[in-house]
Amino acid sequence: MINQIFRRLIPKWISLIKFKNIPFNNQHKLFFSFPLPIVGAFVTGISLSVLFAACSSTPTVNAPNPSATSVSNSASNAKIVRFGYQKTTVLLRAKGVLEKRLAPQGITVKWTEFQAGPQLLEAMNVGSIDIGPVGESPPIFAQAAGASLTYVVGIAATPAGSAILVPENSQIQKVTDLKGKRVAFQKGSSAHLLLVQALEKAGLKYTDIEPKYLAPADARAAFVKESVDAWVIWDPFYAAAQEATKARVLIDGTGINKQGGYYLMTRKFVTENPQTVKAILEEIQNLEEWSKQNREEVAKTLAPVLGIDLETMKKATNRRTFGIVPIDDNLINLQQGVADTYYKLKLIPKQVNVKDAMLTKEEYAAFSPKT
Repeated sequence: MINQIFRRLIPKWISLIKFKNIPFNNQHKLFFSFPLPIVGAFVTGISLSVLFAACSSTPTVNAPNPSATSVSNSASNAKIVRFGYQKTTVLLRAKGVLEKRLAPQGITVKWTEFQAGPQLLEAMNVGSIDIGPVGESPPIFAQAAGASLTYVVGIAATPAGSAILVPENSQIQKVTDLKGKRVAFQKGSSAHLLLVQALEKAGLKYTDIEPKYLAPADARAAFVKESVDAWVIWDPFYAAAQEATKARVLIDGTGINKQGGYYLMTRKFVTENPQTVKAILEEIQNLEEWSKQNREEVAKTLAPVLGIDLETMKKATNRRTFGIVPIDDNLINLQQGVADTYYKLKLIPKQVNVKDAMLTKEEYAAFSPKT
């Protein structure tokens, strides 16, 4: 019984620690690598701190109900926005538009980079970040695992920005040739869905391939070593792999992908800080609109930031669809279809109702920019 409680509480305690220069994904591993006496001392210290805080704190009068979920009309409370991002959305950080917009309100922005959406939402679930963009699949897996999150706005689909790659000299010529082959991809990511949809379109089952669940960096290493037969990946990793490894595109998402990703937030942040949310989404929309008309400038900005040569960055930028889209019934139905697909394939443990992570139309109208 004690061990079960201990295991449940450790992730919450870990979220309170700031491991300097250590990626979030490795913090759990670091914690469990400590000798047992150190872990025990840490747990004891945390427990006593909580106990003393409870005994000495002054009771709060008329404290807000933590279970309330409706969007408040009051001013925003946050003084810092903890923003998770991926390489696909690094432009938002590079341009500094959120800092400029929020600084007059005394709000600062803290940025944390993640390799992929599942890792980003893991951090959001334990309270390490407030907001971040992901593909369509990560929220489904997160909801199935019991995570609390909220869809805020949709991201325009970029079908040509993801692909199934094979080595230049591979004998694999069409999707049906993937039968029995080792395919690398990030589990629970947009690449996962692209693979599922491509196999279905080709008349194959998911069980016909040998999945290798690898984060982008590990998947690329395996691809280069040819310890996997194919790799499903998105830009800018996709464009970089094309240039560096001369990978051949087996199929991209054109004609398959019908939706993009989402910006998600914790329910607490979105309900307590509607004005800040509104300002953030307005700046994201403005930057997306600017990017549509200034693709070469976008590539020039991102190339040195991502360590990718300019021509490769141009390739990724030119096939990207910029823009955000409101959460509406069509988007909800598409996302529910994704959830149903993963459940049917037994890739998630339970049926997911995506509306459980949605707000009402009136609540979205309070902060969603006009698109």
